[in-house]
Amino acid sequence: MVDMDRLRVLAIVVALAAGPRVLLAADKGDVSKGKAVFQQCSVCHRADSDEKKIGPGLKGLFKKAKLADGKKVTEANVRAKVEGGGNGMPAYKDMLTDGEKNNLIAYLKTL
Repeated sequence: MVDMDRLRVLAIVVALAAGPRVLLAADKGDVSKGKAVFQQCSVCHRADSDEKKIGPGLKGLFKKAKLADGKKVTEANVRAKVEGGGNGMPAYKDMLTDGEKNNLIAYLKTL
Protein backbone atom coordinates (compact mmCIF):
# COMPACT_ATOMS: atom_id res chain seq x y z
CA MET A 1 0.00 0.00 0.00
CA VAL A 2 2.87 2.39 0.77
CA ASP A 3 4.33 1.85 -2.71
CA MET A 4 0.97 2.79 -4.32
CA ASP A 5 0.87 6.00 -2.27
CA ARG A 6 4.41 6.87 -3.33
CA LEU A 7 3.54 6.11 -6.92
CA ARG A 8 0.50 8.39 -6.74
CA VAL A 9 2.53 11.19 -5.16
CA LEU A 10 5.21 10.78 -7.82
CA ALA A 11 2.60 10.92 -10.59
CA ILE A 12 1.12 14.10 -9.12
CA VAL A 13 4.55 15.71 -8.78
CA VAL A 14 5.43 14.86 -12.38
CA ALA A 15 2.10 16.24 -13.62
CA LEU A 16 2.54 19.46 -11.65
CA ALA A 17 6.10 19.85 -12.87
CA ALA A 18 5.07 19.32 -16.49
CA GLY A 19 2.15 21.75 -16.27
CA PRO A 20 4.12 25.01 -16.35
CA ARG A 21 6.29 23.70 -19.17
CA VAL A 22 3.23 22.92 -21.22
CA LEU A 23 1.87 26.40 -20.54
CA LEU A 24 5.19 28.00 -21.44
CA ALA A 25 5.33 26.03 -24.68
CA ALA A 26 1.83 27.23 -25.51
CA ASP A 27 3.03 30.84 -25.09
CA LYS A 28 5.74 30.39 -27.72
CA GLY A 29 3.34 31.12 -30.55
CA ASP A 30 2.19 29.53 -33.77
CA VAL A 31 4.36 30.21 -36.82
CA SER A 32 1.56 29.89 -39.39
CA LYS A 33 -0.68 32.26 -37.41
CA GLY A 34 2.30 34.60 -37.02
CA LYS A 35 2.76 34.66 -40.79
CA ALA A 36 -0.86 35.82 -41.09
CA VAL A 37 -0.25 38.55 -38.48
CA PHE A 38 2.85 39.62 -40.42
CA GLN A 39 0.70 40.52 -43.44
CA GLN A 40 -0.07 43.88 -41.82
CA CYS A 41 3.67 44.38 -41.19
CA SER A 42 4.55 43.57 -44.81
CA VAL A 43 3.33 46.98 -45.92
CA CYS A 44 6.55 48.38 -44.40
CA HIS A 45 8.83 45.36 -43.81
CA ARG A 46 10.18 42.63 -46.08
CA ALA A 47 10.19 39.04 -44.82
CA ASP A 48 12.34 37.68 -47.65
CA SER A 49 15.12 40.27 -47.54
CA ASP A 50 17.06 42.40 -45.11
CA GLU A 51 16.75 45.35 -47.51
CA LYS A 52 14.83 48.36 -46.29
CA LYS A 53 11.30 48.89 -47.60
CA ILE A 54 9.81 51.66 -45.45
CA GLY A 55 11.13 49.97 -42.31
CA PRO A 56 14.04 47.53 -42.14
CA GLY A 57 13.85 44.15 -43.86
CA LEU A 58 13.39 41.40 -41.29
CA LYS A 59 14.98 38.37 -42.96
CA GLY A 60 17.43 36.86 -40.49
CA LEU A 61 16.25 39.19 -37.71
CA PHE A 62 16.99 36.78 -34.86
CA LYS A 63 20.42 35.97 -36.33
CA LYS A 64 21.51 39.60 -36.13
CA ALA A 65 23.40 41.02 -33.18
CA LYS A 66 21.41 44.25 -32.95
CA LEU A 67 18.13 45.83 -33.91
CA ALA A 68 18.04 49.03 -35.97
CA ASP A 69 17.90 51.00 -32.69
CA GLY A 70 21.12 49.34 -31.48
CA LYS A 71 19.49 47.08 -28.88
CA LYS A 72 20.36 43.39 -28.72
CA VAL A 73 17.99 41.11 -30.66
CA THR A 74 15.98 39.30 -28.01
CA GLU A 75 12.33 38.27 -27.85
CA ALA A 76 11.75 40.92 -25.19
CA ASN A 77 13.34 43.71 -27.27
CA VAL A 78 11.49 42.69 -30.44
CA ARG A 79 8.22 42.57 -28.49
CA ALA A 80 8.96 46.01 -27.00
CA LYS A 81 9.54 47.39 -30.51
CA VAL A 82 6.30 45.87 -31.79
CA GLU A 83 4.37 47.18 -28.79
CA GLY A 84 5.95 50.63 -28.63
CA GLY A 85 6.64 51.35 -32.28
CA GLY A 86 8.72 54.44 -32.96
CA ASN A 87 10.60 56.00 -35.84
CA GLY A 88 7.45 56.08 -37.96
CA MET A 89 6.27 52.62 -36.90
CA PRO A 90 2.91 52.59 -35.11
CA ALA A 91 2.62 51.03 -31.67
CA TYR A 92 0.84 47.67 -31.78
CA LYS A 93 0.51 47.26 -28.00
CA ASP A 94 -3.26 47.64 -28.12
CA MET A 95 -3.77 46.53 -31.74
CA LEU A 96 -2.48 42.97 -31.29
CA THR A 97 -3.36 40.49 -28.57
CA ASP A 98 -0.58 38.85 -26.56
CA GLY A 99 -1.26 35.66 -28.52
CA GLU A 100 -0.88 37.48 -31.84
CA LYS A 101 2.41 39.00 -30.64
CA ASN A 102 3.63 35.54 -29.59
CA ASN A 103 2.65 34.18 -33.01
CA LEU A 104 4.36 37.08 -34.79
CA ILE A 105 7.60 36.58 -32.86
CA ALA A 106 7.49 32.84 -33.58
CA TYR A 107 7.19 33.68 -37.29
CA LEU A 108 9.95 36.30 -37.19
CA LYS A 109 12.28 33.67 -35.73
CA THR A 110 11.84 31.61 -38.90
CA LEU A 111 12.95 34.37 -41.26
